Order: sequence, then structure tokens, then C-alpha cells
Amino acid sequence: MDGVPAASVHLYWVPLGVGDNTHCVRTNGRIFEWMQATFERRSRCDLYHSALAVRIDDTEFAVEMGPAWGNRVSERGVVGEGPVGLPSLGRWKFFRYEVRCCRAGVIPDAAYAVGGPVRLDTDLRRARKLLDLVPKFPTATWGRDELRTGDMWNSNTLTSWLLASSEHDVEGVMPLNGRAPGWSAGLQVASRLAALASTT
Repeated sequence: MDGVPAASVHLYWVPLGVGDNTHCVRTNGRIFEWMQATFERRSRCDLYHSALAVRIDDTEFAVEMGPAWGNRVSERGVVGEGPVGLPSLGRWKFFRYEVRCCRAGVIPDAAYAVGGPVRLDTDLRRARKLLDLVPKFPTATWGRDELRTGDMWNSNTLTSWLLASSEHDVEGVMPLNGRAPGWSAGLQVASRLAALASTT
């Protein structure tokens, strides 16, 4: 129908450590996955970081989580912050992460996304709901499991929480032989909050 804004939601799967010239993130990620796979007695998987691009009409928003330090872009749409490692460390900028929803923003390392952006089934209502939810993301401590989900809290948690909370289908979106630590944490917390809301 004419006059109705179009909407789209794209999911990016970026290999962990891409763009890190020190190779620290990639190396530590591989060690972590080797230990986890050994403990769980399974084959090792490729690790991914996720981010979202949401478009409503002609306006696109980049939605992601990243470190609070090292980014020289002043207008990056920061809508929340949380601590990294330990809650007490969050007083220092080097131990804080940012939740960003940047109008006309860019997904870092989007060119390296495996298979390119994954277009999700959406509509105007769900896309708007997703954007409205970004500032409401629970900013628990990155890398910990404070909410007792059995998984760590990180950038993938933000993505899965937003998608599930805005009623987007996340079945089958993971890359083949891929794993996104933190993904299940977001799904679990979104489910809990939905169940709580249905009883009030």
C-alpha cells in the first residue's frame, strides 16, 4: 500500500576476531572453543559475533554491542552501557561495553559476514518494536552468567534477545558448523520476561 513505510531486518554473522590486528580475540576464542568442545565431547565449531541492521522506510539503524573504548566515532548511538568481567570493574571505561542503535550507522567488519547479511522475515510493527527495545536491554556483566541461563552475556545475547522479544523467528539462522556464545542467554531471558508479562 502506498504511504506505508517498508521495513527490513538483516542479521550479520561476523567471524570472531576479524579486524583484530593483534589476533588476541581470535586466539583466545579458539582456545575457549577448544576447551568447551573438549568438555562437552563434541567437534569444535566456528565462533561468531552477531549484529543487526534495521531499516524503516529510507532510514537504516545499526544495532550492536561493542567496547566503550577505542571507537573514535562520536555519534554512534549509545543507548546503554554495562560492565565487562566483573561489575566492580565497570567504573573504568576499559571494562565497559556499549549497546548501540546508530541511525545511518555501519556494522563493523560487515564485509566479512559469512554468507552476507541474512534477511529475516519481518514487518513494520516488529521492526519498530525491535528498535524500541534496544535501550531496554538488560545490561548484565559481559562474559558472566549473572541471570543463571547457563550461557555467558555478550553481543550475541543482545541480538537474540532483541529478535526473540520482538517476535522474530530465529530458527535456523545460525551458520553451518557455527556457534554464537551468549545466544541462548538472550533467548532464555526474553522467554522469561514474556512469561512474566503474560501473568501481569
